[in-house]
Parts: sequence; C-alpha cells; structure tokens
Amino acid sequence: MATSSDLLPAPRRMAGWRAWASAPTVWFVGRWLLLASLVGALAGTASAGFLVALEWVTAWREDHPWALALLPLGGLVVGLAYQRFGNRAVKGNNLILDEIHAPSERIPLRLVPLVLGGTLLTHVFGGSAGREGTAVQMGGALADQLGRWLPAGGRLGRLGRQLRRDRHLLLIAGMSAGFASVFGTPLAGAVFGLEVFLLGSVRYEAILPSFLAAVVADVVTRAWGVGHTQYPELAALPLTAAGLGATLLAGAAFGLAARAFATLTHWFTLQFRRLGYAPLRPVVGGVVVALLLWAVGTRYAGLGVPVIVEAFQHQLGGQDFAWKLLLTALTLGAGFKGGEVTPLFFIGATLGSALAGVLPLPVALLAGMGFVGVFAGAANTPLACLLMGLELFGSHAGVYLGLACVVAYLFSGHHGIYASQRIGQAKHPLLARQRGRRLGGN
Repeated sequence: MATSSDLLPAPRRMAGWRAWASAPTVWFVGRWLLLASLVGALAGTASAGFLVALEWVTAWREDHPWALALLPLGGLVVGLAYQRFGNRAVKGNNLILDEIHAPSERIPLRLVPLVLGGTLLTHVFGGSAGREGTAVQMGGALADQLGRWLPAGGRLGRLGRQLRRDRHLLLIAGMSAGFASVFGTPLAGAVFGLEVFLLGSVRYEAILPSFLAAVVADVVTRAWGVGHTQYPELAALPLTAAGLGATLLAGAAFGLAARAFATLTHWFTLQFRRLGYAPLRPVVGGVVVALLLWAVGTRYAGLGVPVIVEAFQHQLGGQDFAWKLLLTALTLGAGFKGGEVTPLFFIGATLGSALAGVLPLPVALLAGMGFVGVFAGAANTPLACLLMGLELFGSHAGVYLGLACVVAYLFSGHHGIYASQRIGQAKHPLLARQRGRRLGGN
C-alpha cells in the first residue's frame, strides 16, 4: 500500500528529505558521531600505549629498588624539558580548563610527549603520582588538533568552521575520552568531562560528544588488548540507620582528607616556587621524596595499586593514607608529572579500610566508599565518582557509595586539585559570594 509520502511528486519528496536531513539535531548528531569517534580513537590509542609503558616501567622499578636513588636526576630531566619546551604546557590539566572557559590559542601538541615522558620518568624512579592527568591532557591536546587538521574550505569546510566555534565541546570530549580510557569507566569518564570544569554545574550541551568519545575511547583501549585493575564487587547491605549514620561520618572524613590533600599540594607548590630556577624544584623534591620512601617503605611509590587492592581485603592502619597523602603532595608540588586520581584512590581506600575499626560497616564497603569519596571531594565531581563506583564495584552498594560521594563533596568545601576549576554553583548558600571565581583564587 502506498504511503502518503509516496503520493507526493518526486521533487517534493526530495525537498522533504533534504529538509529533514538538514535539521539541526540530525546535523549535530552526525557531526559529533564522526568527531567524537576520532577523538575517542586518538585518546584510546594514546592511553593504551601509555598504560603499557607505565606497566613496564613500574615492573622495572620494582625489580631494581636502587632506581629510587635516581629520582632527583629524573626530576632534573623533567624540569629541564618543561623549561625548554613546555611554555603553556606546564599548566597541564588547568590549561585545558582555562581554554574551555576563555579560549585563546590552541593547546600545543608537544604537551603529549612532554606529559607522557614526564610521567614515565616520575614512575620509573619511584615518585608518588598517578596517571589520570597524563591521559586527560593527552586526550584534550589530541582533540584540539582536529580543528587545525580540518580545512577551512571544500566539502569539510563547514565542519571545520563549526568545529572552531564549538572548540569547548571538543576539549570536553577529549577530557572525557582520556579519563574513560585510562580507568576503563566510560560512564564516569563521560560525566567527569561534563562536571570537572564548572563546580556545581553540568553542561548538558556537551553530553553527546562526551558520551560518544568516552565510549569509543574505552572500546579502542580494550581493542589494543590493554586491561584494567579488577576490584571486588561489593555485596548488598541493608539500609539501616546505623549504616547510613556511619556513611555520613565516613563521607565527612573523606571530604576532609580531600581538602587536606588539595591544600597541602598547593602549599608545597608555593614553597617550591621559592626556588627561582624551575628545573631545580623537582631535584630538591626528588631528594626529599626518595629519603622518605627509604625511611617508610616503597609501598607508597608509584601508583600503589597493590595496596589499594589490599585495602578491600582486610583492615589497614591509618599510616597508609597519611604517608601516601604527604608523598603525593610532595611529588606533584615539586613539579613531577602524572596525576592525582590514583593516589586519591589509594588515600581513600586505605582511609576507609582504617575506619573499619571504628565504624560498623564492612571493610570492603568502606574501602570502596573511600576510593570514590576522596576523589569526589578533591575533583568536585560527585556524579562521575558515583558512576565510577557503580562501574567498578557493582550496583549493590550504590546508596552507600552515592551518599559518601555527596557528603565528601560538601565537606571538601571550595577546594580542589584543579586550580582553574570555576565555581558555577556554590556548595551551600553561605558560600554563594564565591560563585564565578577560580579555585586557584584568580
């Protein structure tokens, strides 16, 4: 049976098709399906190579404990490289956030080899750092190159011109792709990119680019044969007044730990800036970190993933989170490269594990709550952290994980690990006057 559209003359049917095909929504979806796939493929491939290299240098360091003595030398190489070639790239994640808020010029592609090499040097000699910052910076920098690679004229001209207008969406997608690919959490990665640059607000205009880029990046990383750490699935626990009350207390502790980490890292950064010659800062910091690691043990070097896994298995002492907090703040404050997130996982999981001695909740649940809670408070991304908890630990303990993230987010105040993060909505009315300012105070 012929439809009503079949009864129309051919020219009118074609005109109707063209009108539908040029509709804004269809153009937007089609454009970002292509662009986000490119961003995801670039970020996923870069993260796959980075994770393989990071696993290799970590194994080498563990087989050669004497390498810790070379941490100051590694710091000198990192410092000289960033002084010679870094320029704006020295700002790291904050450069991407600044470009989202106030676009000025393209993120230099040299950021990719600089942060990659700097992170590997930090880890091969035992610095206490993470990996998220590297992946996010690589994802953002690679995504920003698409606007340069597409021509201004020809068939791709319209796409190129539109991309230059929507550059902030491209950067957000790049951050989401980098985060998702390095942790194997596409949902958390997508929402991380939407939350991280504006505290208390989510930019839904970027939701499609972020989700597409995060999913593609995760698929591409896994397609390269790169796996991720497997954490235990948390068992279901009945909701009780005692359990919820303990979660409130634990969330407050996680938020305060996040605030302490951000504050201490910023303080160390200011102290090291007193050394006028920038390459000397990681040298001095490397000496201090190496001496402390020799004194307290190398379990706090590098990512510390084995200790994170251990925190889910039995109760740990309170010294583990304290030492990791201090050593990571020192490492990053001195100018070494890497990221804060995996050390924050360490700090949160070990703090939660230690709290099992005073709170009536299972060790594994408290470790999982701390894992995502401290990160939620330090990065000011509670929704992304809740999704990360669900992706890594299952949905059975979702209420406890979500409550811990929200409370930690509130108790960390207007502090965080990203100085260029801006306050979109204050965390409570008493802080409303701070709306619009950077966490870094400028």
